[in-house]
Amino acid sequence: MSTVIIRAQDCRPVAWKSGRGVTREIAVHPAGADIEHFIWRTSVAEVNSDAPFSSFPSVDRHIVLIDGAGFTMTLDDARAHALDTPFVPFAFAGESTVAVALTSGPTRDFNLMVRRANASGEVVVLREPGAHHLDATTVLLYAAQGEVETRDGTLQAGDSYLVAGAASDPVTVGKDSIALVIRIRLKA
Repeated sequence: MSTVIIRAQDCRPVAWKSGRGVTREIAVHPAGADIEHFIWRTSVAEVNSDAPFSSFPSVDRHIVLIDGAGFTMTLDDARAHALDTPFVPFAFAGESTVAVALTSGPTRDFNLMVRRANASGEVVVLREPGAHHLDATTVLLYAAQGEVETRDGTLQAGDSYLVAGAASDPVTVGKDSIALVIRIRLKA
């Protein structure tokens, strides 16, 4: 598989499973898989109102606040998590009941979903300017803020670099820029 730049404006809007919002799908594996058959999926969601998250049994979820004041997530009617600091990943089980209360206005967040029977995943934040080597488990790089240089061109905020299965040259994170590295380990 070769590397591919995915521009933010090319990410199609997809209705949430609950129908209460919209997400822009960045990449899904296998390519073209629907919401019931993906192994991993990345997207950026627009959260405009208090609403529960959809249930995704057997899926590990990772969420990262990108824009806005954030929201408080109440998981399984007990544990509360304030997702109010940008670029700090939070992982939770997809089957958890999650109620959301916005802090102040709409937000945007990056999402990684991984079907746990098939793979495990993580979101790593690159804040340090300069060259970074992506390891073999990296499937996607998301420019969360500023610019990131790749061998195939420059990513602006919101753009992604699909590198799944490809040997990659280093990427360069610009000054005052932040990138999210998506790593997936497939299970045998």
